[in-house]
Amino acid sequence: MEPNQRGIARTGSGVPGLDELLSGGLVAGRMYLVSGAPGTGKTTVGFHFLEEGLEEGETVLYIHGEESSAEVLENAGQFGIDITDARFLDLGPDSTFFTDDPSYDLVAPGDVEEDRYTREIHGAIEEIDPSRVFLDPITQLRYVETSEHHYRKRLLSFMRFLKERGITVVTTATTDASRESDMEVRSLSDGVIRLTRDHDDRRIEVEKHRGVGQTDGTHGLEIRSSGIEVFPQLVPGPKSRPFDPTPLESGIDELDTLTGGGFERGTVTFISGPPGVGKTTVGTQFLTRAADRGQRGVIYLFEEREETLRHRCRSIGIDVDGPVEDGSLAVRAIDPQSLSAEEFGHDVRTRVEAGAEVVMIDGVGGYTSALKGDEATLQRKLQTLARYLVHHEVSVFVTDSMRRITGVSSVTGAEISPAADNLLFLSYLESNGMLRRVIGVLKKRAGDFEDTIREFEITTDGIRIGEPMRQYGDVLRGGTRPPGDPDTAGRSER
Repeated sequence: MEPNQRGIARTGSGVPGLDELLSGGLVAGRMYLVSGAPGTGKTTVGFHFLEEGLEEGETVLYIHGEESSAEVLENAGQFGIDITDARFLDLGPDSTFFTDDPSYDLVAPGDVEEDRYTREIHGAIEEIDPSRVFLDPITQLRYVETSEHHYRKRLLSFMRFLKERGITVVTTATTDASRESDMEVRSLSDGVIRLTRDHDDRRIEVEKHRGVGQTDGTHGLEIRSSGIEVFPQLVPGPKSRPFDPTPLESGIDELDTLTGGGFERGTVTFISGPPGVGKTTVGTQFLTRAADRGQRGVIYLFEEREETLRHRCRSIGIDVDGPVEDGSLAVRAIDPQSLSAEEFGHDVRTRVEAGAEVVMIDGVGGYTSALKGDEATLQRKLQTLARYLVHHEVSVFVTDSMRRITGVSSVTGAEISPAADNLLFLSYLESNGMLRRVIGVLKKRAGDFEDTIREFEITTDGIRIGEPMRQYGDVLRGGTRPPGDPDTAGRSER
């Protein structure tokens, strides 16, 4: 247990991401409710809470009633969570209850059960003197009360008894859509953590953290082989470093001339164009050049495999293998529907904190298709991710596919172009029945650039950029008619 900046003693929940949402962890000696529908991971949160206490040398108590202690240990063991040294209090009925015919001649059944529950809980806590208690679920207390009034009184009495002993309590409640079933305990708890699940998208929200505060909103949650993992949403926060206008060059003289010497560090560059035009190749060129200069980078592939990218780069003379092998460049292909936006953001943040200075997201369409969530929400989260990276002076490259094969009809197909500091476009144009590639800069927020269009080729020796195509007009519409040709306008509209 450690005090935070406010001097309030904290204790870990056993789930690092949840501790981050709780502004540092659970407050020692308080009661927390974990609510949610069946299968959302409530009990697993409790497993982590108990294991954390055992690892800290604490005495912990698990009060349960729906499963036997043997089943509890087996369930926890499936996640590699070891709580065998916990103390257990089983309030569930014995198996003989099913065949016996208990009768209550002089008192009501609820009074008998209530008396037993109270006596057993009180006795176990007095004997064990735990610093942590996990009560799963707290609705066990409701079942033996004669009214909601008595239930509330029982909860208040129970909480005061535990707080007087400085015990940190985590309890669970299964809720329906209305959430009315846990209203009393929600009101009385110091903290409320809600778990939800929509198909394969699991979410977590700290709705309440009395006197301390929390990170608002819903956040990513996954149940993996090691248990619960929580991924808080990225918050851009204040700039961690001053803006560095040093340009990030491509290492290709003509391309660097076109871009005014390169794109400034700590800016977001969109590379847009139709499929197959070379967007990923251009972005990779910038990242391999950065690696040559000692800047660590990472490429996130949403639309192809790492092996495909590396093979393709070998065939055109771009050295990806060397930087990957020496650790200056990481390439990670994202499997479809394997991550939430928050988990992806967590991966990016981890690499930035480890020293990555250049990040490439290849491409926007794959990002919104591969990650869990609706397209509009994912685009907003990508904007937030870009702001986070810029605030940490990380250079960002984002590729975006355009539907139009020839010409440039719009700046970018994504709804996140306002996040772009620089816009580099690639396109095809038709000339004598042949498709030719062109490249140009539409925007560069922090510096000058060449306002021309150049021919662009991918050869076995790498990227080749030609001279400005001043001899042609109508290039942005996909044609190569000489400027001033009277038929130019008519052809471009057909």
